[in-house]
Amino acid sequence: MTNHGDDALSSRTGAPDGDDRLSEDRSLLQQRLAVRELIDTEVSYLHVLQLCASDIRSRLQQLPQGDLDVLFSNIDDIIKVNSRLLHDLQETASREEEQVQLIGNAFLEFQEELEQVYKVYCASYEQALLLVETYRKEPELQREIQGIIEAVLPQAGPSGLSFLLVIPLQRITKYPLLLQKILENTLPDASAYAVLQRATSALQDVVTNINEYKRRKEVASKYTKVEPLSLRERLARINTHTLSKKTTRLSQLLKQEAGLVPRTEDKEFDDLEERFHWVSLCVTELKSNVAAYLDNLEAFLRFRPQDYNLEIPEGPVVQYCYLARDLQLQAFPEFKQQLEAQVWQPLCSLAKALAGPQNLIKKRLDKLLDFERVEEKLLEVGSVTYEEEAARHTYQALNSLLVAELPQFNQLAMRWLGQILCTFVTLQRDLAKQVLQRAEDSLAQLPHHHLSEPAFRKLVEDALGQTSHQLRSFQENFEKVLPPPTTQPLLPGAERQVQALLSRYGPGKLYQVTSNISGAGTLDLTLPRGHIVALLQNKDTKGNSSRWLVDTGGHRGYVPAGKLEVYHVVPSEEEAKPHRDSQHQTPEPISAPVPSVPAVTQVVAMYPFMARSSHEVSLQAGQRVTVLEAQDKKGNPEWSLVENLEIEASQKSSCSRKTDYQGKFGCSSCWIIISKLLLWAQISCKTHRREKR
Repeated sequence: MTNHGDDALSSRTGAPDGDDRLSEDRSLLQQRLAVRELIDTEVSYLHVLQLCASDIRSRLQQLPQGDLDVLFSNIDDIIKVNSRLLHDLQETASREEEQVQLIGNAFLEFQEELEQVYKVYCASYEQALLLVETYRKEPELQREIQGIIEAVLPQAGPSGLSFLLVIPLQRITKYPLLLQKILENTLPDASAYAVLQRATSALQDVVTNINEYKRRKEVASKYTKVEPLSLRERLARINTHTLSKKTTRLSQLLKQEAGLVPRTEDKEFDDLEERFHWVSLCVTELKSNVAAYLDNLEAFLRFRPQDYNLEIPEGPVVQYCYLARDLQLQAFPEFKQQLEAQVWQPLCSLAKALAGPQNLIKKRLDKLLDFERVEEKLLEVGSVTYEEEAARHTYQALNSLLVAELPQFNQLAMRWLGQILCTFVTLQRDLAKQVLQRAEDSLAQLPHHHLSEPAFRKLVEDALGQTSHQLRSFQENFEKVLPPPTTQPLLPGAERQVQALLSRYGPGKLYQVTSNISGAGTLDLTLPRGHIVALLQNKDTKGNSSRWLVDTGGHRGYVPAGKLEVYHVVPSEEEAKPHRDSQHQTPEPISAPVPSVPAVTQVVAMYPFMARSSHEVSLQAGQRVTVLEAQDKKGNPEWSLVENLEIEASQKSSCSRKTDYQGKFGCSSCWIIISKLLLWAQISCKTHRREKR
């Protein structure tokens, strides 16, 4: 009985140990199943990725390469990282006792790499879905894509591309769940428990960081879009909400400038922004310089002296023409094509890439003002609205994204810019080598090929100096024989106006209208050709130097500067004639008062004119006459009294009106239509006295 009781007691006390052992075995089994699930699903997942990257992507040739880059994003990088992870997971199978701990260590080791590659993929996922939606609007294209996917992956079903695109997102979010399942079936006192716990927490942080990064990217994509809006479109977007926001921001900015509220200082971001602006300035300057370089190169290629007969004897000129023609047809066009493809286009792409960050930095300043205002309200009131909380999160997302990615962008942009500069220098060097190679045969036939470089430079400098001296001498001789400047004919009766302007403003301010001017504005003048004006100001009130303010002697207004030329005032012969001593002057007989004509105009006939009476004079085209009176006795400006300088005294005609003026001018004078005459020069009037017979 005693033994039987002891056995019963032993049975009752050993029952808990058996249950614990059974629970441990069950947990160990569940743990092994979870490990097996982790590895098996990883193998299957990697196999699907490889099919997408190799078979499906290669068969979708009907899609543009840009679409394929968006759809499959960085799937190749994901395959590389997950292949190494799978290899490490499979290696743990050989060490069963430490397998769970090794799995935890493997995920801790791949934590950063997984986060980096899946961040990129998740950031482009929304854009890939937009492409899928566009394909669905084209039934024929959709059927082709669906057929290719079902042929490679039948399990994709009708979802097609959507099924493939979501697989990486599902996998990265499943890692924490798989590790959590292994952790739940691991004893807390086991050595692997702490490692698995850290690995599970690390993968949860990876998923959280990816979601946050995706949210920041979505916020950034909203503000990086640069839309070329017209003024009407901008005005259409203005409403009470936008006006309220802009007013609040302006108020916050004015408070900061006045020192009423503190300004948020972010030294890290300020340094990054300054560096970015320096990069942007370098890109802008280089783009402007390369554009000017291409324009000059285009002008250089249009200049082809070798295509013309220079009438120079054979010799070096023939060799030069042959070499220049060869370079113009091959070397220089190839250089220009390479310059545009390898320097100009990448530079334009870099400048375009800067537009998004520039807009994002500008938008961050606006959101910073909103953030500061919300923070002030939070300190004063203790609570904010949902919209204000969203504004805080938007600023934090923008600021975090810029602080995280602006250093990488600056570094990449500098590397890109440096590569463009290196390419430009390399192209210049290759062009120089090519020109020298092509010129070797021609140089050997030149008479100075045996000279050293210093001697040749001196020879060229001496030749250029001698040629420059000859050109200067030719210019001086040419200027000596230049004809005197011509002026437009004065309008009839304009002598008094010219004299008034001359006495008031001086000869340096007088200009003559070269063609008719029709004023379009209220302050613009309408003036005929030949009118004399005085310059008051060589620009208008807006600083436009193409509109000059002038005085006509009666009105002031603006005229186009291109229709004015300097009026050359020629002194009269009496003024130009040197004054003689009064004792050597012979007194002239006193005659009746004569109307003074301060200046006459010598003109050239544009067309031939046949006299119809004795009061008119016949002229040939090109014949010179002098205008004595700009209008007839009735004041008709279409007829003028002229004197013909080329008619001999014996052939002078006479009439009552003409004879009266012959006594005053001593020349043949007749009336002629003013439209037949062309201005030749402004000359002085010298009166002649004749004895009356």
